Amino acid sequence: MNLDPQIPEGPLSDKWDNHRFSSKLVNPANKRKYRIIVVGSGLAGGSAAATLGELGYQVDCFCYQDTPRRAHSIAAQGGINAAKNYQNDGDSIHRLFYDTVKGGDFRSREANVYRLAQNSTNIIDQCVAQGVPFAREYGGLLANRSFGGAQVSRTFYARGQTGQQLLLGAYSALSRQIAAGQVKMHTRHEMLDLVTVDGHAKGIITRNLVTGSTDAWTADAVLLCTGGYGNVYYLSTNAAGCNVTATYRAHRRGAGFANPCFTQIHPTCIPVAGDHQSKLTLMSESLRNDGRVWVPNDKESCELNPNDINEELRDYFLERKYPSFGNLAPRDISSRSAKEACDEGRGVGPGGRGVYLDFADSISRLGESAIRERYGNLFQMYERITGENAYKRPMRIYPAIHYTMGGLWVDYNLQSTVPGCFVLGEANFSDHGANRLGASALMQGLSDGYFVIPYTVGNYLARSGAGAISPDGPEVKEVLESVKERTSQLLSPQGKRSSRSYHKELEQMMWEFAGMERSEKGIKKAIGQIQDLRDDFNKNLVVPGEGDRLNVELERAGRVRDFIDFGELLCRDALERNESCGGHFREEHQTAEGEATRDDENFAHAAVWEYKGEGKEPERHKEELKYENIELAVRSYK
Repeated sequence: MNLDPQIPEGPLSDKWDNHRFSSKLVNPANKRKYRIIVVGSGLAGGSAAATLGELGYQVDCFCYQDTPRRAHSIAAQGGINAAKNYQNDGDSIHRLFYDTVKGGDFRSREANVYRLAQNSTNIIDQCVAQGVPFAREYGGLLANRSFGGAQVSRTFYARGQTGQQLLLGAYSALSRQIAAGQVKMHTRHEMLDLVTVDGHAKGIITRNLVTGSTDAWTADAVLLCTGGYGNVYYLSTNAAGCNVTATYRAHRRGAGFANPCFTQIHPTCIPVAGDHQSKLTLMSESLRNDGRVWVPNDKESCELNPNDINEELRDYFLERKYPSFGNLAPRDISSRSAKEACDEGRGVGPGGRGVYLDFADSISRLGESAIRERYGNLFQMYERITGENAYKRPMRIYPAIHYTMGGLWVDYNLQSTVPGCFVLGEANFSDHGANRLGASALMQGLSDGYFVIPYTVGNYLARSGAGAISPDGPEVKEVLESVKERTSQLLSPQGKRSSRSYHKELEQMMWEFAGMERSEKGIKKAIGQIQDLRDDFNKNLVVPGEGDRLNVELERAGRVRDFIDFGELLCRDALERNESCGGHFREEHQTAEGEATRDDENFAHAAVWEYKGEGKEPERHKEELKYENIELAVRSYK
């Protein structure tokens, strides 16, 4: 497996400019000859499809939702980062670059991260031009705030949910290209496989989720923009339909899967309410700007009304442990600290799995109206779900699976190990390392779609001389038949268990042994249990209905089977990485104070897994991470 990252030569600040200049161009008339498939219509997919359509390419865009407006990006609450330095508080492109690398515990590529920081300022300008209603200060300048892991205000936000407003901006650009005939939108289609010819990606196989038909689509290049795999844990902050199928099926066709064990747990979620839930509700990290996180000093006080617990009986544990950053400590550290408090028996709420986020001091200092102006929509959502008024009583928050930093390996051009298959946004592995700073997911999706892929896919098409193949070609028919055979396998057992029951059982294994804290013993146990679960799934699954018509249970069964296979891969990756870094915390590797201990000598690399066939162990490859502009340091937020 070739893992050449294709990082340009020259100083860090010049790499992207030099690379753009050296990339081959496709003239406007020739762009019309090329067809590009975009899978996914969130911020990465929507922006890519719109931009490529505007450039003149023929674009086919696919999503499993009934409209691109329902992509998961719409659920992002908090904001988007950019190094504008409006407050003159010390921000810069280099500081955003450094904060991101440090936040990712020095497990990302310098060149990719610096490009992301460079593009961040353009993203804000692009979105303002699209009419995104960013919040503004009294004087008219765009407002921003701080997020975890940074000591500067660089997070721009919109009234309501920032992700929703940014997605509407991308959707408006996409809709314009659909109307112009440059983009053909295929809703309610799910990608089930990748078609390759002579090693190059040339198309996809989809299932029409309304009619049940299985169809082949061909193109000159394929862009996967399908998000992360957080739902391998069943309950996450992701939309219930989010899955790993597209990227995992591409992995089975030769695309390397990098760092699957890097998963992020967000500390600011509304606690789980019962067995009926299919997702967890995310609260914006921005709440930690003004709210103070605490738990009672002793177990006995946990059952009391929080307003009756005196100040001397409270432990503001983030402020105590991380005085420099306090409540703005990054997500991995904040989540782990909350878990430690709960493990000590000081958790609050049903099951003792939450901690308090208290706004009493901020309301006293700023007034309730100021807090309502900043976070009113979030407080309203919290009250509707919990029945509690957060203006009068501290919120209860709970750590939950949120973002995944692992994904298909890509080089600097966002190209996977399968030429012609590009991967954008959360679906790729590269920009965040082992932990993602808040408000940088939206940044990456839009950077990849608006500003990176137009250059890199053009360079690929110009250099490869690619040409689309016939949907009736033998290579396409072979993949199509394998997809139909897989569907038949899912329908054949006629056992007694639903796919949902298997997913919930997988969740217990993943959360217990590969969640917030991992150990060699636990991971090995999880791998054995997952293998047993797969065997039972193949024997006892029941999928009612037929394969050639509307069948929601069949959709779910296919995704769950991929989650089971992928869950084993995640655990193998966690087992091999004998260190703690970011969202990957191995209990064997920690300081006396419970902080993560990296092993830079042996693990300063991206681990890239190669699929070797059904029932065979995957092969682990390495891309060494070279740090030429920043010094590897022990991450500290104290």
